[in-house]
Amino acid sequence: MFNTINEKKFLLKQLVKRNLTSKYKDSVLGILWSFFNPLLIMLVFTAIFSMLFGRQIENYPVYFLSGRVIYDFYSAATKGAMRSIKSNANLLKKIYVPKYMFSISTICYEFINFLISFVILFGVMLITGAQFHLTSILAIVPIFLLVLLIFGIGLILAVCNTYFSDIGHLYNVFTLILMYASALFYPIEIVPAKVQVIFTLNPVYSAISCFREAVVYGVIPDLSTIAYLATFAIAVFGIGVLLFSIYEKKL
Repeated sequence: MFNTINEKKFLLKQLVKRNLTSKYKDSVLGILWSFFNPLLIMLVFTAIFSMLFGRQIENYPVYFLSGRVIYDFYSAATKGAMRSIKSNANLLKKIYVPKYMFSISTICYEFINFLISFVILFGVMLITGAQFHLTSILAIVPIFLLVLLIFGIGLILAVCNTYFSDIGHLYNVFTLILMYASALFYPIEIVPAKVQVIFTLNPVYSAISCFREAVVYGVIPDLSTIAYLATFAIAVFGIGVLLFSIYEKKL
């Protein structure tokens, strides 16, 4: 049993390492793009939207970046997991590898990028004079629930995309809509009260809201939002694991 666990750990490390090296293989700056990418996006969005919402949102760069790092992690990890089986089809035909390892390794790789983006976020907080709060420790809770959600959705998408290639195109449209429905660059207050209810049903917005409360505003995340996010994430995770276990041998 322990040998099997160690073998899977080694395989997971090798797959994550492969993802890291292949992405930055022909890049001059290499892994530094993991730092520059969120920073450049923040600068562009801040330059554009701070003129519209800068007066309504205190420290707009931190507000935007704190939401963007959560959304980017969700979007990149779920898309990567969705493509993981098809992109490794040749390898799967040659040797036996547990298929879920490809999805897990992709999510772990994106989680590393997510942790790197925290360096950018805290750097921007320092530069802009934002306060650091003890409640930032509580950000672990929405992040953990977000990871559960990503694993569940990633496994579901990996199965669906193997059978239906159109899923990838549809999901790209969905994540674009999701970005605008997560209040990344505008205050939720500008949305009509009736529409705000729809936002509360968005688990990614729930994760962003709880993360901002803990890190940016220095308050304990809303317990009802955490409860909803936990229920949604656990349910989706269970469905993802069940669906993948049913179809794994057929993929």
